[in-house]
Amino acid sequence: MEVKYLHTMVRVKDLDKTMAFFALLGLKETRRIDVEEGRFSLIFMAPENQPECPVELTYNWDGDDALPSDSRHFGHLAYGVGDIYEMCQHLMDNGVTINRPPRDGRMAFVRSPDNISVELLQIGEALAPAEPWASMENTGHW
Repeated sequence: MEVKYLHTMVRVKDLDKTMAFFALLGLKETRRIDVEEGRFSLIFMAPENQPECPVELTYNWDGDDALPSDSRHFGHLAYGVGDIYEMCQHLMDNGVTINRPPRDGRMAFVRSPDNISVELLQIGEALAPAEPWASMENTGHW
């Protein structure tokens, strides 16, 4: 039996903020479907050169009060990064809270504007522990 990964779907309240967040992670819009009769849009964003690994952002044009306040039932999205310290600094410089800092040089967690947990993993070996990350405490839930 053949199985092929297609995408992960998340519902979002503020499409512009959410797309900007994923752009900070290096994802680009690869496809968009606007459904006038259903009044929703599906926006697919993926890392450069990896269009087969998208996240599907589902946006209801008239709002979405059905979204839970904490998307923890979802779990998380995970992305490998070339330099976890550089990525976390880039995100912080753009106003993103690092909920679980990469104290170990290997793993960090952040949240999207819609409270979606995103795990960042260092590609390859963990980086040597470094400040300010090594002594940074967790913030909120991750």
